[in-house]
Amino acid sequence: MGPHPAVAAIRLAVRRVLHDVLTDLTDRPAGHSPTPSGGIPAAAGTPPLVLVACSGGADSMALASALAFEAPKLGIRAGGITVDHGLQAGSDLRAAEVVTRMTALRLDPVESVSVRVGRGGGPEAAARDARYAALDEAADRLGAAAVLLGHTRDDQAETVLLGLARGSGIRSLSGMAEVSGGPGRSHRYRRPFLQIDRQTARKACMVQSLAVWDDPHNIDPAYTRSRLRHEGLPALEKALGKGVVEALARTAQLSRDDADALDSWAAEAEAGVRDEDGRLECAKLYALPPAVRRRVLRRAVVAAGSPAGSLFARHIEEVDRLITGWRGQGAINLPGRVEAQRQGGRLVIRQG
Repeated sequence: MGPHPAVAAIRLAVRRVLHDVLTDLTDRPAGHSPTPSGGIPAAAGTPPLVLVACSGGADSMALASALAFEAPKLGIRAGGITVDHGLQAGSDLRAAEVVTRMTALRLDPVESVSVRVGRGGGPEAAARDARYAALDEAADRLGAAAVLLGHTRDDQAETVLLGLARGSGIRSLSGMAEVSGGPGRSHRYRRPFLQIDRQTARKACMVQSLAVWDDPHNIDPAYTRSRLRHEGLPALEKALGKGVVEALARTAQLSRDDADALDSWAAEAEAGVRDEDGRLECAKLYALPPAVRRRVLRRAVVAAGSPAGSLFARHIEEVDRLITGWRGQGAINLPGRVEAQRQGGRLVIRQG
């Protein structure tokens, strides 16, 4: 008799991602880092290392167990990282428990990393930024080829709704990518469970007798995502019927495909709207389709030093009005002390 269907589903999802990691390692161009995530190259003959980011919750424990089962069969070392955000009393003891559970799964290396959460962007964003910084540091230090994250289809649906509420455009509606990462580590983070619902992950833990921890923040109405999870999505399903989560996840994929295509178009169009000195020409920008023009503007603003995470649609709309609604208005102040202004038919974007 084979494994329970829930266990089989999570193992298959992880197996596919591990095959992708091995393919990336095999196909890397000559002279590039042996780790697609941009980490420290492993010693010659050393099997690649894949880490799981594990909070101790059902999603990440299911992911850790599947990684521990599948990785050895493919000649991959499997390790784990848990991040102690220090936001709750006894969080260090909780992190130590997660380390014990991952060690019991025979993951190696296993680490607990403590972080200090700032206040920028709100508590949820600050915790996320601190967590990813810690995961990046650990992956670099350990030379990991990839870090697996336990985001499920339900998490994806919540992300799409949050993007819709912010009115941040199609990129925000595209949710989380299956593969992501920052500069030099574009393939670091992998999300095997984006097509798997939260209940399947929880069921997989139950049938394998895996102890899980339910983070009280996940049911705290003080947090936007918690309210959406326990109030917003159930209300939508009550009004529209079952299938809302699946539909939102499909919307994310379709939006991502469209956004990728428009981003590619904007990258190609940017060179054609600059003069010989590299300055953006307003007349040529005006001739571009709005969706492409705004992407060109966003690229230019980020390149000038504005943090991408702090740059919202309203900022780009204000800059766009310097092109489409020019009335002699003054400079636009943007995040990161970046300033945009129109001068002699050129759009000047620079850090003040």
